[in-house]
Amino acid sequence: MPDIHPSSVIDPAARIADSVKIGPFCTVGPDVELCDGVVLHSHVVIGGRTVIGAETEIFPFACIGLAPQDLKYGGEESRLEIGARNKIREYVTMNPGTAGGGMLTKVGDGGLFMVGAHVAHDCLVGDHVILANNATLAGHVVLGDFAIIGGLSAVHQFVRIGPHAMIGGMSGVEHDVIPYGSVLGERASLCGLNVVGLKRRGFTKDTIHHMRSAYRMLFADEGTLQERVDDVAEMFGNEEAVSQIVDFVKKQSSRGLTQPRSLGGAD
Repeated sequence: MPDIHPSSVIDPAARIADSVKIGPFCTVGPDVELCDGVVLHSHVVIGGRTVIGAETEIFPFACIGLAPQDLKYGGEESRLEIGARNKIREYVTMNPGTAGGGMLTKVGDGGLFMVGAHVAHDCLVGDHVILANNATLAGHVVLGDFAIIGGLSAVHQFVRIGPHAMIGGMSGVEHDVIPYGSVLGERASLCGLNVVGLKRRGFTKDTIHHMRSAYRMLFADEGTLQERVDDVAEMFGNEEAVSQIVDFVKKQSSRGLTQPRSLGGAD
């Protein structure tokens, strides 16, 4: 049987695994599923059509799965799916999808969502991401695996942020960020590759060297972007990390790419 504090209000229709622990003054709605090992500390609210994956831990005053902050939302039966082993800290908010965005907000496994972070409707969030304190994702954002969003940063709706990207604190991200890119600024600019992150993830020196060379070619002044992308693909086609960047740039997007102020940051 789940361990549920008597002060919590759990709808009888909610699907609660036997190993779940629910602390005092929590509220869980009828269309919620809590998988094995989920822990809700105190004062957690979970509503909507929401699934919380195994061993995810949610801290006080988080509000998960309630109606999106979108005036076009009409009560449609959209969903929020949160993966396994996430840590969702105090005052985090996550909203389900909408009819205009595929009806689903999805969060992967192993993420850390610090105090006051927000994941809006129709976001697709990868595995092992970090949203630092008060980092916010607007609707329809795609956030790749191992990406980090610095504290007090905001990501514009429909922006794509590639895997292993790093968004510096207090940044406003209006355009797509390439995989492995590092951006910073009130209106964020690309300031090179996330080299520290690459080293921490075990990328070899040769791979990082090739990525730096590809970065310089991709954002050089000569030729069109399409020509530069083709040149990078031809020269570094055997390097998986570079191919990820090339594929990301080629994919159609409404937001355009975050550009560098200069190429000096590539090193």
